[in-house]
Amino acid sequence: MSTHQSIFLIGPMGSGKSAVGRRLAAQLGWEFCDSDAIIEDRTGVDIAFIFEKEGEDGFRRREQQVIFELTERKQIVLATGGGAILTAENRKCLGSLGTVIYLQASVDQQLKRTRHGKERPLLKGGDRRQILQELMKTRDPLYREIADMLVETDGRTVAVVTTEICENLGDSSNGLRE
Repeated sequence: MSTHQSIFLIGPMGSGKSAVGRRLAAQLGWEFCDSDAIIEDRTGVDIAFIFEKEGEDGFRRREQQVIFELTERKQIVLATGGGAILTAENRKCLGSLGTVIYLQASVDQQLKRTRHGKERPLLKGGDRRQILQELMKTRDPLYREIADMLVETDGRTVAVVTTEICENLGDSSNGLRE
């Protein structure tokens, strides 16, 4: 585990990064940050609007800046966007400056969890299952490349996933508090 005391949650949309991150941060007594929420706060518009006006490249530039800033902090739990790992610089920051936890969810689970949520720009205008399968094919190796821990989230509550993370961190979670 990294000597830089932060936890970074990665994984596909609908894997539970924000919900698990909030609970984990509360349990550790740390700050919770959501990179997508910070981008929305800074711009005053939602992610879908940024995608519409600036394209995915414009959004990824904003995301990279936010991740760079957040990974410099200590004692945070950071929930990243599902595509944050697409940028080599983001993978480097996340992988070298904290403990990276890959919250894994099947395409079926992602479909269930994203069907009523906020607008997801990458799921517009196509077969949602096919899009999620393609995203997973591209992104899963990148998630695995930097993950220190992989936790399955399918059919599991936020509490159960958070408990598993804390157990896997073991006694070192107390050391994370420093």
